[in-house]
Amino acid sequence: MHESLLKYIRNHSTTTLTEQDVEAIKKTFVHKHYRKRQYLLQEGEVSKYVVFIIKGAMRQYTVDAKGIEHVSRLSIENWWVGDRESSTNLTPSIYNIDAWEETDVLQTTLTDFAKYLSHIAAFGEMFRKLDERHAFAMQKRLNAAISMTAEQRYNDLEKNYPQFLQRFPQHIIASYLGITKETLSRIRTQTVKK
Repeated sequence: MHESLLKYIRNHSTTTLTEQDVEAIKKTFVHKHYRKRQYLLQEGEVSKYVVFIIKGAMRQYTVDAKGIEHVSRLSIENWWVGDRESSTNLTPSIYNIDAWEETDVLQTTLTDFAKYLSHIAAFGEMFRKLDERHAFAMQKRLNAAISMTAEQRYNDLEKNYPQFLQRFPQHIIASYLGITKETLSRIRTQTVKK
């Protein structure tokens, strides 16, 4: 179960994991299964877990005053999930995070992470790289939202994350792209005709 996480750490760090590091990781990260639609985090709760997806898919979203969901993030295998702002500031989250598929994760509490894993050099290096990639992705997503057409955003998603199109239904993809289901349907029809 922990092999996916260990492989991820090794692939994103030049620092070698010692046997003690590996044992600490295995001891600290525990397996948890989330049923489809089961919440990892609900709006108003403080995010308290560091979560790595082993198998499955999750979505992060808000719900506006009209009850409309706005998907801000989609996550699949080998992705980290959580609300960093909530967990860092110990403030209630504005997000809901739930499993879109039956999902297996490895998770630890922030307290245990700080106590047992924060001293592991490979983790520090990996999280610095993860933070950089996340910042780049958010900058790219913001730019796409303000300067790309709906069709360009869809094509970018299809190019960079084609697995999302197979794993999530149209209404979730449309919300993630910030467009209506009808616009997404039109774009998909046009793409097939090309």
